[in-house]
Amino acid sequence: MTLSQVFIMESIIPASEINRRLVRFREIMNAQNPEWEMGIIFSKINLLYFTGSMPDGMLIIPRDGGAILWVRKSFERTSRESEFDDIRPMSSYRDAAAVYSQIPKEVYLEAEFVPLAMFERIRKHFAFERFHPLDLQVSMARAVKSPLELSFMEKAGAIHRRVLEDLVPHILREGMTEADLSGELYRLMVQEGHQGIARFAMLDTEIVVAQLGFGESSLYPTNFDGPGGNRGLNAAVPGLGSRERKLQKGDLVFVDMGLGVNGYHSDKTMTYMFGKQLSEEVQSIHKQCVKIQNQVAAMLKPGNTPENIYETIMDALSPEFKENFMGFWRSYREVSGAWHWPHCGRVACAGQRF
Repeated sequence: MTLSQVFIMESIIPASEINRRLVRFREIMNAQNPEWEMGIIFSKINLLYFTGSMPDGMLIIPRDGGAILWVRKSFERTSRESEFDDIRPMSSYRDAAAVYSQIPKEVYLEAEFVPLAMFERIRKHFAFERFHPLDLQVSMARAVKSPLELSFMEKAGAIHRRVLEDLVPHILREGMTEADLSGELYRLMVQEGHQGIARFAMLDTEIVVAQLGFGESSLYPTNFDGPGGNRGLNAAVPGLGSRERKLQKGDLVFVDMGLGVNGYHSDKTMTYMFGKQLSEEVQSIHKQCVKIQNQVAAMLKPGNTPENIYETIMDALSPEFKENFMGFWRSYREVSGAWHWPHCGRVACAGQRF
């Protein structure tokens, strides 16, 4: 057996798992939208969830009858790696529409994903009159993880911990650039088992390596919805480290990255102090962040709500601690011709490496 064959066998999602996911989705749709007749999935991430493959195509799920995965490219690959029951090739939406004798007046689509041009193309051949979103129902189906899904997440977490806690401290060296760290970090991630990219449930949002930075660079404003920042290479690539910013003794090194295995991710942020000892104040903040993390973990029980957990934690914090908690909320200030970094963002301290 070749290495590629081993890889395919390890990554294939069993038919029993795929069927469970479809049954779960239909149960949710039946309960929340009793009159639904047809749902159509286009996004590659949701296609991966429901079929075990990420083709250029669409999955049509009728209320009654079998679901069909229509594939434009690549039918050959999808047929090899997916155990979905019914996979058919198509050159255009017209091929798929010809199979359905009657199109419902109302269909359910991914409103968060489908662009207007795609919407018009599909409606040209599937002549429905109105659409409704099914994003919530898909999210609800995906929210409850199976043992197989949990195993992928646990594997991602184990690799993640090893990369950030055991390996990264040994590659940090004085004079290396942020871009150097990005390249070496990516090599370690893939070498240890990372799938190569981390995807987010936000339009046009993916991270290849991490959001990272040395010192004040990790606070440079970006469009990413997260606590850190980075100047990046340029405006076209703001998420990769700078070629100019070099690591110096006394720098904090911020690394916020996702790591994926078979489409399932863990998320972890570490902040390292390079070449010097952290102050007692920062260590105290770090210890309080660890305490908060443990309190949150203890409250993660069936029946509790994220809102209650959040409010319970926040109500117990002092106003001083909350000033920069969960991210650095002040803007950059230029002092004496240099960027000034008055405080450490509290969230970064939670993963401190001494």
